[in-house]
Amino acid sequence: MPKHPRGRGRIGGAAVVVILFLISVGAMQAAGQTSVTTYHYDTNRTGWNRTESVLTPANVTSKTFGLLQTVGVDDQVDAQPLVVPGVVITAGQYQGTHDVVYVATENNSVYAIDIHSGTVLLSPNFGTPVSMPLGCNNNGPNVGINSTPVIDASSKTLYVMVYTQDKSGPAYRLHALALGSLTDKVTPEVVTASHALTDGTTFDFNATYQRQRPALLLANGSVYAGFGSFCDSSGGLSRGWLLGWTAGTLKPFPTNELIDQQVNPDDFYLSSIWMAGYGPSTDDDGNILFVTGNSDPGTYDGITNIQESVVKLSPTLTTVMSVFTPNNQKKLDDEDGDFGSGGVLVLPDQPGATPHLAVAAGKFGTMYLMNEDDLGGYTTRKNNVLGSYGVGGCWCGQSYYVDPSDGIGRVVSSGGRAVKVWKVETSPKAALTRVKVSPGLGGSQDPGFFTTISSNGTANPIIWALSRPSSGDGAPLQLFAFNPESTGATMKTLFKATAGAWPNLTGDANLVPVVADGEVFVASNQQLEIFGLLAGKSERTKKK
Repeated sequence: MPKHPRGRGRIGGAAVVVILFLISVGAMQAAGQTSVTTYHYDTNRTGWNRTESVLTPANVTSKTFGLLQTVGVDDQVDAQPLVVPGVVITAGQYQGTHDVVYVATENNSVYAIDIHSGTVLLSPNFGTPVSMPLGCNNNGPNVGINSTPVIDASSKTLYVMVYTQDKSGPAYRLHALALGSLTDKVTPEVVTASHALTDGTTFDFNATYQRQRPALLLANGSVYAGFGSFCDSSGGLSRGWLLGWTAGTLKPFPTNELIDQQVNPDDFYLSSIWMAGYGPSTDDDGNILFVTGNSDPGTYDGITNIQESVVKLSPTLTTVMSVFTPNNQKKLDDEDGDFGSGGVLVLPDQPGATPHLAVAAGKFGTMYLMNEDDLGGYTTRKNNVLGSYGVGGCWCGQSYYVDPSDGIGRVVSSGGRAVKVWKVETSPKAALTRVKVSPGLGGSQDPGFFTTISSNGTANPIIWALSRPSSGDGAPLQLFAFNPESTGATMKTLFKATAGAWPNLTGDANLVPVVADGEVFVASNQQLEIFGLLAGKSERTKKK
């Protein structure tokens, strides 16, 4: 696909990028505290909080930084916490203004928690979750709120997808909740959809067979959700969907995307969107990008079945704009080697001849650097991408930040058991060069994990990572902080500590650490842990 114009100038190259970035940072800092309203901080899914002025490599040490609060919740948490300062709580016994972290559980409860005292301000429940759907052990015992919600700060609305066991069977409902009361602003929308198949019949969405795992996306004045399967079970009844609703009213789109529209004698379809919980991302034009999983080997055509691929859709879900499919897609289908076990990161605009880049990796451990304007298509001979890089098996997703030493972007991969930092080269052509690696994180589940980055502008970057659990000894999770500016090729470990537990060893802990306003939030099994500078712990205790 030819490159399309983006409506922005290239004058000054890297200098313009830096100037605009600093203006943006200054505006955000002037506005006050940092909000985290969506998965991985933004719709590019960079995982980068660039307004963290409290935590630095100098003060994140075992002597000065540690656990401040542990807050109990009612079930396993698969969703990333979200943070909003200055919320006016209008219901319950703690009415007034609070800095709030929102946590959603698999029991279909949404918690509003004061980030300083750990007080549970609100915790409404939205119905009975579904117990072990289709016998799939990749979940916890319950599946309720499985994806990360999203917040519209301007309308003070939290959008959340709830999965309930109704009398008539499992059902999904999209809720629009008021931030201050966690009550419905409009009637929740039951998820329904249908799409024509290649033989002219109609396929209907069936909540019994569809898992809504990827984080919700708020973009283009709309809410989007991706759906896949439970353990690839009932492959004749489960297919990959991307659905959309108008924000505010929750009116469903008249169109949707069904990834596999075929009819085949094997009665096996899938092409799921799951991405280990990573959310669909957007580019500057509001197009939506995601990665799909396996389907019936030999059925790929890139049109009516787009398995094992990065897919870019128009905002209205009417047009597939571009696709990249690895040349080993049939082998991936044969071996359940999902490319779609990881998400796609859209890099912020880069200087040079190829300003719009994206990266994605999956189970087979290759991270692809793509031209986001033309993802590369599919050929059987070679991959038409800008570069391929070994990162380790990736039930994971990438992050991004700008390095203070040279002002150049860095991609942070988290495949295998180690963090790797890649410098974004833009001249003479776009490429990635590995510059740092972390010590191993351990863990006994599938390879890969998730990271976030905190910095103050570009100063004082810290890479935060959560390991997956090791079997035995309570299955603890470990929170790590690494200094990407430390000398040598191996990053210095600034901090390491237990951060909750994950007894559900058959289901991956796809958890994301969240950094905001000097605190780090880790939600896990039946608890939220809040880390921060220990010097302030006594003051917080006095205020409780």
